[in-house]
Amino acid sequence: MKAQVFRGVKQLSYEEVPVPELAADEVLVQVQVVGLCQSDIKKILYPLYEPPRIFGHETAGSIAAVGSAVSNWQEGERVVVLHHIPCMHCSYCLHENYSMCEIYKNITTTAGFTPSGGGFADYVKVPGHIVRNGGLIRIPDAISFEQASFVEPTNCCLKAVKKAQIAPGQTVLVTGAGPIGLMFIMLVKYFGARAIATDLLPSRIDKALSVGAEAAFDARDPDLVAKIQALTGTGVDVTLLAVPSPKAFFQALDCTRKGGKILFFAEFPDEIEIPINPNILYRREIDLIGSYSSSYRLQALSAEIVFNQRIDVDALISDRYALKDLAAAVELAVSPQPETFKILIYP
Repeated sequence: MKAQVFRGVKQLSYEEVPVPELAADEVLVQVQVVGLCQSDIKKILYPLYEPPRIFGHETAGSIAAVGSAVSNWQEGERVVVLHHIPCMHCSYCLHENYSMCEIYKNITTTAGFTPSGGGFADYVKVPGHIVRNGGLIRIPDAISFEQASFVEPTNCCLKAVKKAQIAPGQTVLVTGAGPIGLMFIMLVKYFGARAIATDLLPSRIDKALSVGAEAAFDARDPDLVAKIQALTGTGVDVTLLAVPSPKAFFQALDCTRKGGKILFFAEFPDEIEIPINPNILYRREIDLIGSYSSSYRLQALSAEIVFNQRIDVDALISDRYALKDLAAAVELAVSPQPETFKILIYP
């Protein structure tokens, strides 16, 4: 089969690799579409992991083969593939910190080499632990593979929305109106809150308004804080940081009301350090929160939101690339055009 193999920093090799062999409790899925995620891009561009590996994890496809011990799945079924499932009994899982679980982190889907997601390939193997514990979700007939590939990123965004306790009537600032920021806007609106967005690209500011933001501003606007104060009276209840920008963080401090929350969603480069006067947090009672990856508890709700089209994921798709052109897709994501939003990859 064909796969895009990570051979080193900024080195992707479109090559022939063996189709993964199945154990008795495993399932083989033919990949129909896989979303290009910012985390994939970072793994390709920076020395975070030893090669060779095959990345890609926002995967939807058709079951191509099932192991002899698998009884509840059949060849030909259309499925979303979830690449991580927690153990459910370690101390992290018992506190619902599923993404900190060692099983969650270390057992994943694979197309060969060190298991690393494996969606950037013709076929991906789903380990028995994931098969047994809810890591495959059937796709309804009315839903396309493209739409289904959004279940995993929807879960990640939904986890952040829930963790920040966003509630009806609140106002939420979303910094960055890329694919994740736009999904945040949709989810914030779905849960009855109002979204305000910022970005540097006029096209993304317009897009934010088109998907439901009440207001959207250029992040460089010198009057940004005053405009948000005028809209809210006291400042926003929650800020969701969807871009890894220290400037965005300090804007968030200025725009978030006393007693509000700031949630870090985008991953910052490791060398970034943000100096902060702790008295700002103390005197204004600002909560700083981090939200990484997805939540096992939100799998069903994430699928329900996508499958029942509670948010318009089709509006997020801007570009489609063949798997052989993954390097070009990554290049576009790093240097987006005005109309670049979500990029999908097709084996």
